[in-house]
Amino acid sequence: MRVTQAVLPSVAAVDVRVRQARGAGSASVITADRHLLTSAHVVDGATEVSLAFSDGTSAPAHVVGSDPLSDLAVLWADGPTPPPVTLGDAASLQVGQLVVALGNPLGLAGSVTAGIVSGLGRSLPTRSGRVIDEVIQTDAALNPGNSGGVLADSAARMVGVNTAVAGFGLGLAVPINANTLAIIEALRTTGRVRRAWLGIAGAKVPLSPAAASRVGSDAGMQIVSVIAGSPASASGARVGDIVLSLDGVPILTPTDVQRAMVEGAIGRRMEMTVWRNGALVDVVVEPEELQ
Repeated sequence: MRVTQAVLPSVAAVDVRVRQARGAGSASVITADRHLLTSAHVVDGATEVSLAFSDGTSAPAHVVGSDPLSDLAVLWADGPTPPPVTLGDAASLQVGQLVVALGNPLGLAGSVTAGIVSGLGRSLPTRSGRVIDEVIQTDAALNPGNSGGVLADSAARMVGVNTAVAGFGLGLAVPINANTLAIIEALRTTGRVRRAWLGIAGAKVPLSPAAASRVGSDAGMQIVSVIAGSPASASGARVGDIVLSLDGVPILTPTDVQRAMVEGAIGRRMEMTVWRNGALVDVVVEPEELQ
């Protein structure tokens, strides 16, 4: 009850118009100056956004910034909003911990469901083919319209943004943590998130025992394609290379490469160590900004 009383007033039902169609979702007030947080897919292509709160107030809103790669978006309300939610840190969550989901499922505003954290550190593929890391898995009932709503802990702190229904009794939420807080701040202040890009695709592969003994790892990420004109192409990276590390950080999967492609990597020379034709080769790459 305390969680509901503390959080629900700050949760809005979101009505979205996309061309001639309509959609619905949820959002939460995150600043005193009328910024709200929701899921990027809720407002994708929106031409009109309106908010409705549990106290009966409503306001039009517009999208300040949206980041499909994290499935987060920031809105700004053109009218008064309730006080913001208290943001927590999903890094402190533990499996089995009580959580509460608040949102607007199936158009039913002000709905609240409770459950537990049933998994941590999950990965959620996005429409772009990239992956959202550290996703929270919960058995709190989520339905269409819950997307963009609040996942709160027992102290009424927002620890996640409800984003997907993966199956009966299986909901997923993007965590509120240091990484997503940086994304939210970038969206709020600049309307976009800058990321680096190499231009390679690959998959995890095992190394032979002989190779593993030489490189100190039993696996790496084999490059299966290099985009023409990309930073990786300019560096001399080749299809068939097995990437072992990037700037000294071990690489096993494409997700490991994705994690390294932060804003600070744009234009910075990085050493990529690969296993090529039975030898270790250092390739110097200079990531560009992802467009």
